[in-house]
Amino acid sequence: MGIHTVRAGDNLWRISVTYGVPIATLKAVNGLVSDHLVPGLNLFIPDQALPEQYYQIKSGDTYWKLSQQFNTSIQALISANPTIDPNALPIGLRVRIPSLEKYRMESLVFFDALAGTPYLDALTKIAGSITFLAIFTYSFTREGKLLGIDDTLILQRTKELNIKPLLVISNYEGNMFSPALADDVLQNVEKRTALVQNLVRVVKEKGYAGVSIDFEFVPPQRRSDFTAFLRELKNGLGNLVLQLNAHAKSSEMATNRLVGFLDYKAAGEIVDIVSIMTIDYGYAIGPSDPIAPVWWIEQVLMYATGQINRRKIMMAMSLYGYDWKVPIQSEVVAAMLPMQIAQNRAIDSWIPIQYDDVAQAPHYRYRLANSDHIVWFEDIRSITAKYKQMEVYNLLGATYWRLRFSFPQNWAYVGKNIFVIK
Repeated sequence: MGIHTVRAGDNLWRISVTYGVPIATLKAVNGLVSDHLVPGLNLFIPDQALPEQYYQIKSGDTYWKLSQQFNTSIQALISANPTIDPNALPIGLRVRIPSLEKYRMESLVFFDALAGTPYLDALTKIAGSITFLAIFTYSFTREGKLLGIDDTLILQRTKELNIKPLLVISNYEGNMFSPALADDVLQNVEKRTALVQNLVRVVKEKGYAGVSIDFEFVPPQRRSDFTAFLRELKNGLGNLVLQLNAHAKSSEMATNRLVGFLDYKAAGEIVDIVSIMTIDYGYAIGPSDPIAPVWWIEQVLMYATGQINRRKIMMAMSLYGYDWKVPIQSEVVAAMLPMQIAQNRAIDSWIPIQYDDVAQAPHYRYRLANSDHIVWFEDIRSITAKYKQMEVYNLLGATYWRLRFSFPQNWAYVGKNIFVIK
C-alpha cells in the first residue's frame, strides 16, 4: 500500500505514471472531483503490494517467528521495516507486516434513519465492509414506551446485503440527548423494566440482530442503574447482540457529567461489544483541535483494554472533520464536514494542507468574509495511523460515524488490507 503526499509541481498524470495507477482510479479512491491537487494532500495509492498488518513486538519475538505467525517471509519483514535491526527487535516496537493474511475485524457503521433512507446507494457500495449497521435512532417516553422510526426499507436492504442490523436506542427527547429522560427512566425499576421488555419485543418482531445503546449525558448518579439496565436488557436479548457506545476516557472519572455513568469494567462484562468513541477530542462546541489525535487514542485504549476484554472493543473512526471559526465564540458551533468535502474545499481554494506529526492529523486554515477558519479532518495518512493502533491492541474492530459521510480512501484501505467478518 502506498501513500503519496503531494508536493509543489505534482500532477495526476505524473503520479499515475510513477505508480502505474490510472488517473480515473486515483480520482475515484481519493474522492477527487477535479484534476487539481494542492501541496500536502495525501493520496491513497492502490498498488500491487501485499496487504499490511501492524504488530507490537513482544518478548521473544523474532522475524522468523513473525514470518511463521503471519505467513510471510523474513525478507518481506525486513523490506517493510528498513530502519529496524532484524537481530535486535525492541519490546514494544510496532512493525509493519506484509502478508496475504489480512487483519480480521468486525465493523459497525451508523446509519442515520431519522430523515428517512436517502443513503441506500452508499450502503450498497460498501456493504462488503460492514458487519453491523446501527440504525439511528429509536427513543422512549418517560414510561418506557418505544418511539420508533420508519425502518422497514432499511431492514429489508440489510438482509439483502448480508448486514446485521442493530436497533439504536437513545435518550433522545426533543431532538437532543436528554439527561432528565435517562434519569427518570433508569432509576425507576418499573419504567426501566417496561423499556427493556419493549426493546426485546420490537427487536424480535422486526428481525433485528440486536440493540445498540447510545445514551449520552446520563447523570453520574445513575451509574449503577445504567449498569443494571444493561444487565437486564442482555438477559432479555439472550443470544442477540448488545452493543454499547461508550464515550472515551483515560481514567475512572466517576463524577464527570459526560462519562461518569459509564462503568467500563462492569459494562464490559455484560455486553457483547463496546465501541469506545475515540472521535471527540476535537468537538463542534470546543476548541479547534484534531478530531482524534493518536496520542489521546493511545491513552484511551490503554485504559479501556485494562478494564474490558480487548476482543470486545471496537475503536471509533470518524468519517468527517470540523470547520471552526476562530477565535472560538461560545455561541458558534463548528460545521461538520464529510472528509471528501473538507479535502476538496482546500483543493478548490488552492489552500495547502498541513499535517500535524504529533496528532497524526491533517488541517488547514483559510479566511472567509473577514473571519479566520481552521479545518481539522481525517485522510488516508491519519486513518492508517488509527488502524495501526487498532491492530497492535488486537481489538475486535472499528465503528464508523456515519454512513452519509463520504470517505472513499477509508473504504479503499479496508478493502485492500482488512478482512471484514460478516
